[in-house]
Amino acid sequence: MQQASVTSGGWRGMNGAQRRLALLLGAGFLVILAVIMVANATSMASDFAAAGVPVTTAHVWLWEVSSIIAWLTLLPPIWLLVAWLARARLAWWKTALIVAAASVPASAWHIGLMVAIRILVYWLQGEQYRFMVGIGNPLLYEYRKDLGTYLQFAAIALVAQWLIARAATSGEAAPSVRTLAIGDGSITHHVPVDEIESVAAAGNYVEIAWAPRTLLHRATLAAVEAELGDAFVRIHRGRLVRRAAIRRVVTDKSGDFTVELASGVAVRGSRRYRDGLQSG
Repeated sequence: MQQASVTSGGWRGMNGAQRRLALLLGAGFLVILAVIMVANATSMASDFAAAGVPVTTAHVWLWEVSSIIAWLTLLPPIWLLVAWLARARLAWWKTALIVAAASVPASAWHIGLMVAIRILVYWLQGEQYRFMVGIGNPLLYEYRKDLGTYLQFAAIALVAQWLIARAATSGEAAPSVRTLAIGDGSITHHVPVDEIESVAAAGNYVEIAWAPRTLLHRATLAAVEAELGDAFVRIHRGRLVRRAAIRRVVTDKSGDFTVELASGVAVRGSRRYRDGLQSG
Protein backbone atom coordinates (compact mmCIF):
# COMPACT_ATOMS: atom_id res chain seq x y z
CA MET A 1 0.00 0.00 0.00
CA GLN A 2 2.66 2.43 -1.02
CA GLN A 3 1.82 5.49 -3.09
CA ALA A 4 2.46 9.16 -3.39
CA SER A 5 0.51 11.19 -0.85
CA VAL A 6 -2.51 12.95 -2.23
CA THR A 7 -1.66 16.41 -0.99
CA SER A 8 0.15 17.91 1.95
CA GLY A 9 -2.78 20.15 2.84
CA GLY A 10 -5.86 17.97 2.43
CA TRP A 11 -8.74 19.48 0.48
CA ARG A 12 -7.17 22.95 0.61
CA GLY A 13 -3.90 21.58 -0.69
CA MET A 14 -5.51 20.14 -3.84
CA ASN A 15 -5.51 21.89 -7.17
CA GLY A 16 -8.64 22.27 -9.28
CA ALA A 17 -8.17 19.02 -11.18
CA GLN A 18 -7.70 17.06 -7.94
CA ARG A 19 -10.81 18.54 -6.38
CA ARG A 20 -12.96 17.79 -9.41
CA LEU A 21 -11.66 14.22 -9.50
CA ALA A 22 -12.21 13.77 -5.75
CA LEU A 23 -15.82 14.97 -6.07
CA LEU A 24 -16.39 12.73 -9.08
CA LEU A 25 -14.97 9.69 -7.31
CA GLY A 26 -16.98 10.45 -4.17
CA ALA A 27 -20.21 10.84 -6.12
CA GLY A 28 -19.56 7.63 -8.05
CA PHE A 29 -18.85 5.74 -4.83
CA LEU A 30 -22.11 6.94 -3.24
CA VAL A 31 -24.08 5.97 -6.33
CA ILE A 32 -22.57 2.46 -6.29
CA LEU A 33 -23.23 2.19 -2.55
CA ALA A 34 -26.87 3.20 -3.08
CA VAL A 35 -27.30 0.64 -5.86
CA ILE A 36 -25.84 -2.11 -3.66
CA MET A 37 -28.11 -1.10 -0.77
CA VAL A 38 -31.22 -1.20 -2.96
CA ALA A 39 -30.19 -4.54 -4.47
CA ASN A 40 -29.52 -6.08 -1.05
CA ALA A 41 -32.73 -4.78 0.50
CA THR A 42 -35.00 -5.88 -2.34
CA SER A 43 -33.29 -9.26 -2.59
CA MET A 44 -33.54 -9.85 1.16
CA ALA A 45 -37.20 -8.81 1.25
CA SER A 46 -37.94 -11.17 -1.64
CA ASP A 47 -36.12 -14.07 0.03
CA PHE A 48 -37.94 -13.56 3.34
CA ALA A 49 -41.30 -13.39 1.56
CA ALA A 50 -40.56 -16.58 -0.39
CA ALA A 51 -39.51 -18.37 2.81
CA GLY A 52 -42.55 -17.14 4.73
CA VAL A 53 -40.46 -15.30 7.32
CA PRO A 54 -42.61 -12.66 9.06
CA VAL A 55 -40.41 -9.61 8.42
CA THR A 56 -41.75 -6.33 7.09
CA THR A 57 -40.15 -4.56 4.14
CA ALA A 58 -39.64 -1.49 6.36
CA HIS A 59 -37.53 -3.54 8.75
CA VAL A 60 -35.40 -4.91 5.92
CA TRP A 61 -34.76 -1.39 4.68
CA LEU A 62 -33.91 -0.27 8.22
CA TRP A 63 -31.31 -3.00 8.51
CA GLU A 64 -29.66 -2.03 5.24
CA VAL A 65 -29.78 1.73 5.82
CA SER A 66 -28.43 1.46 9.37
CA SER A 67 -25.53 -0.66 8.12
CA ILE A 68 -24.71 1.83 5.34
CA ILE A 69 -24.85 4.77 7.76
CA ALA A 70 -22.42 3.00 10.09
CA TRP A 71 -20.04 2.29 7.23
CA LEU A 72 -20.21 5.90 6.01
CA THR A 73 -18.98 7.09 9.41
CA LEU A 74 -15.99 4.77 9.02
CA LEU A 75 -14.93 6.13 5.64
CA PRO A 76 -12.87 9.10 7.02
CA PRO A 77 -10.76 6.95 9.40
CA ILE A 78 -10.25 4.30 6.71
CA TRP A 79 -9.18 7.03 4.26
CA LEU A 80 -6.76 8.52 6.79
CA LEU A 81 -5.33 5.10 7.66
CA VAL A 82 -4.63 4.35 3.99
CA ALA A 83 -3.05 7.79 3.49
CA TRP A 84 -0.86 7.32 6.57
CA LEU A 85 0.30 3.87 5.47
CA ALA A 86 1.16 5.28 2.03
CA ARG A 87 3.38 7.94 3.59
CA ALA A 88 4.89 5.58 6.16
CA ARG A 89 6.13 3.12 3.48
CA LEU A 90 6.40 0.25 5.94
CA ALA A 91 7.37 -3.32 5.10
CA TRP A 92 4.49 -5.19 3.51
CA TRP A 93 3.98 -7.47 6.50
CA LYS A 94 3.78 -4.51 8.87
CA THR A 95 1.24 -2.84 6.60
CA ALA A 96 -0.80 -6.05 6.43
CA LEU A 97 -0.65 -6.43 10.22
CA ILE A 98 -1.86 -2.86 10.80
CA VAL A 99 -4.68 -3.23 8.26
CA ALA A 100 -5.79 -6.49 9.84
CA ALA A 101 -5.63 -5.09 13.37
CA ALA A 102 -7.65 -2.02 12.37
CA SER A 103 -10.42 -4.24 11.01
CA VAL A 104 -11.40 -5.29 14.54
CA PRO A 105 -12.33 -1.84 15.92
CA ALA A 106 -13.84 -0.96 12.53
CA SER A 107 -16.18 -3.94 12.72
CA ALA A 108 -16.96 -3.25 16.37
CA TRP A 109 -17.91 0.34 15.52
CA HIS A 110 -20.00 -0.77 12.56
CA ILE A 111 -21.89 -3.36 14.61
CA GLY A 112 -22.37 -1.07 17.60
CA LEU A 113 -23.66 1.91 15.62
CA MET A 114 -26.01 -0.01 13.33
CA VAL A 115 -27.47 -1.94 16.27
CA ALA A 116 -27.95 1.31 18.21
CA ILE A 117 -29.80 2.84 15.24
CA ARG A 118 -32.04 -0.20 14.91
CA ILE A 119 -32.80 -0.32 18.63
CA LEU A 120 -33.76 3.36 18.57
CA VAL A 121 -36.02 3.05 15.53
CA TYR A 122 -37.68 -0.10 16.86
CA TRP A 123 -38.22 1.62 20.21
CA LEU A 124 -39.84 4.63 18.54
CA GLN A 125 -42.19 2.19 16.83
CA GLY A 126 -43.01 0.47 20.12
CA GLU A 127 -41.05 -2.64 19.19
CA GLN A 128 -37.98 -4.43 20.47
CA TYR A 129 -34.95 -5.20 18.29
CA ARG A 130 -32.99 -8.39 18.87
CA PHE A 131 -29.58 -8.76 17.18
CA MET A 132 -28.86 -11.95 15.20
CA VAL A 133 -31.29 -14.25 16.97
CA GLY A 134 -30.54 -17.93 16.34
CA ILE A 135 -26.87 -17.45 15.35
CA GLY A 136 -24.27 -19.10 17.58
CA ASN A 137 -21.74 -16.25 17.68
CA PRO A 138 -23.32 -13.16 16.10
CA LEU A 139 -20.26 -10.95 16.57
CA LEU A 140 -17.94 -13.40 14.80
CA TYR A 141 -20.53 -13.92 12.06
CA GLU A 142 -20.86 -10.18 11.50
CA TYR A 143 -17.07 -9.65 11.67
CA ARG A 144 -16.50 -12.10 8.81
CA LYS A 145 -18.87 -10.08 6.65
CA ASP A 146 -17.44 -6.76 7.83
CA LEU A 147 -13.88 -7.81 7.04
CA GLY A 148 -14.64 -8.15 3.34
CA THR A 149 -16.41 -4.79 3.21
CA TYR A 150 -13.64 -3.11 5.19
CA LEU A 151 -10.93 -4.43 2.85
CA GLN A 152 -12.96 -3.31 -0.19
CA PHE A 153 -13.26 0.20 1.21
CA ALA A 154 -9.53 0.30 1.99
CA ALA A 155 -8.72 -0.81 -1.57
CA ILE A 156 -11.09 1.82 -3.00
CA ALA A 157 -9.43 4.50 -0.85
CA LEU A 158 -5.99 3.37 -2.06
CA VAL A 159 -6.96 3.58 -5.73
CA ALA A 160 -8.77 6.90 -5.26
CA GLN A 161 -5.79 8.48 -3.50
CA TRP A 162 -3.45 7.25 -6.23
CA LEU A 163 -5.67 8.75 -8.92
CA ILE A 164 -5.97 12.06 -7.08
CA ALA A 165 -2.21 12.19 -6.55
CA ARG A 166 -1.67 11.64 -10.29
CA ALA A 167 -4.04 14.50 -11.03
CA ALA A 168 -1.76 16.86 -9.09
CA THR A 169 0.03 17.95 -12.27
CA SER A 170 -2.84 17.60 -14.73
CA GLY A 171 -4.48 20.82 -13.56
CA GLU A 172 -1.28 22.83 -13.77
CA ALA A 173 -0.63 24.77 -16.91
CA ALA A 174 2.37 23.59 -18.86
CA PRO A 175 5.23 26.02 -18.53
CA SER A 176 5.00 28.56 -21.34
CA VAL A 177 7.81 28.71 -23.87
CA ARG A 178 9.09 32.21 -24.57
CA THR A 179 9.14 32.95 -28.27
CA LEU A 180 10.23 35.78 -30.53
CA ALA A 181 7.87 36.57 -33.42
CA ILE A 182 9.85 37.12 -36.62
CA GLY A 183 8.10 38.10 -39.86
CA ASP A 184 9.35 36.47 -43.06
CA GLY A 185 7.16 37.73 -45.89
CA SER A 186 3.74 36.17 -45.39
CA ILE A 187 5.11 33.82 -42.72
CA THR A 188 5.62 34.67 -39.07
CA HIS A 189 8.07 32.44 -37.23
CA HIS A 190 7.59 32.03 -33.49
CA VAL A 191 11.14 31.18 -32.57
CA PRO A 192 11.74 29.75 -29.07
CA VAL A 193 14.09 32.08 -27.27
CA ASP A 194 16.03 29.12 -25.88
CA GLU A 195 16.86 28.04 -29.45
CA ILE A 196 18.31 31.41 -30.51
CA GLU A 197 22.07 31.30 -30.34
CA SER A 198 23.04 34.84 -31.28
CA VAL A 199 21.65 38.10 -32.67
CA ALA A 200 23.66 40.45 -34.87
CA ALA A 201 22.87 43.96 -36.14
CA ALA A 202 22.48 44.25 -39.96
CA GLY A 203 21.49 47.80 -40.91
CA ASN A 204 17.78 48.26 -40.29
CA TYR A 205 17.49 44.58 -39.43
CA VAL A 206 18.97 42.06 -37.05
CA GLU A 207 20.10 38.57 -37.96
CA ILE A 208 18.67 35.87 -35.71
CA ALA A 209 20.83 32.72 -35.59
CA TRP A 210 18.26 29.99 -35.08
CA ALA A 211 19.59 26.43 -35.33
CA PRO A 212 21.12 25.96 -38.79
CA ARG A 213 19.36 28.98 -40.33
CA THR A 214 19.51 32.74 -40.01
CA LEU A 215 16.39 34.91 -40.07
CA LEU A 216 16.20 38.62 -40.79
CA HIS A 217 14.09 40.56 -38.36
CA ARG A 218 13.18 44.22 -38.86
CA ALA A 219 14.12 45.69 -35.49
CA THR A 220 16.97 47.39 -33.73
CA LEU A 221 19.46 45.39 -31.73
CA ALA A 222 18.58 47.44 -28.63
CA ALA A 223 14.88 46.59 -28.98
CA VAL A 224 15.61 42.88 -29.38
CA GLU A 225 18.00 42.96 -26.44
CA ALA A 226 15.29 44.45 -24.24
CA GLU A 227 12.78 41.84 -25.41
CA LEU A 228 15.10 38.89 -24.88
CA GLY A 229 16.13 39.97 -21.39
CA ASP A 230 18.95 38.72 -19.18
CA ALA A 231 19.21 35.37 -20.94
CA PHE A 232 21.29 37.20 -23.57
CA VAL A 233 24.43 39.27 -23.17
CA ARG A 234 25.93 41.89 -25.49
CA ILE A 235 29.49 40.99 -26.41
CA HIS A 236 29.92 43.61 -29.13
CA ARG A 237 28.33 46.84 -30.22
CA GLY A 238 26.48 44.86 -32.87
CA ARG A 239 26.02 41.39 -31.36
CA LEU A 240 24.19 39.49 -28.62
CA VAL A 241 24.70 35.87 -27.62
CA ARG A 242 22.61 33.58 -25.44
CA ARG A 243 24.45 32.97 -22.20
CA ALA A 244 23.53 29.29 -22.06
CA ALA A 245 24.95 28.74 -25.56
CA ILE A 246 28.45 29.94 -24.62
CA ARG A 247 30.92 27.06 -24.48
CA ARG A 248 34.29 28.82 -24.38
CA VAL A 249 35.72 32.33 -24.22
CA VAL A 250 39.27 33.02 -25.49
CA THR A 251 40.71 36.43 -24.63
CA ASP A 252 43.35 38.16 -26.74
CA LYS A 253 46.19 40.25 -25.37
CA SER A 254 44.28 43.34 -26.46
CA GLY A 255 41.36 42.45 -24.24
CA ASP A 256 39.07 41.55 -27.11
CA PHE A 257 37.83 37.98 -27.06
CA THR A 258 36.32 35.18 -29.09
CA VAL A 259 33.20 33.36 -27.95
CA GLU A 260 32.67 29.79 -29.10
CA LEU A 261 29.00 28.83 -29.13
CA ALA A 262 27.28 25.46 -28.77
CA SER A 263 26.95 25.08 -32.56
CA GLY A 264 30.70 25.50 -32.94
CA VAL A 265 30.40 28.98 -34.41
CA ALA A 266 32.98 31.47 -33.11
CA VAL A 267 32.05 35.15 -32.82
CA ARG A 268 34.16 38.12 -31.83
CA GLY A 269 33.57 40.20 -28.72
CA SER A 270 34.84 43.63 -27.72
CA ARG A 271 36.73 44.31 -24.53
CA ARG A 272 34.21 47.10 -23.80
CA TYR A 273 31.62 44.41 -23.10
CA ARG A 274 33.84 42.00 -21.23
CA ASP A 275 32.44 42.99 -17.82
CA GLY A 276 28.88 42.18 -18.88
CA LEU A 277 29.98 38.75 -20.05
CA GLN A 278 31.75 38.03 -16.77
CA SER A 279 28.79 39.20 -14.67
CA GLY A 280 26.60 36.54 -16.30
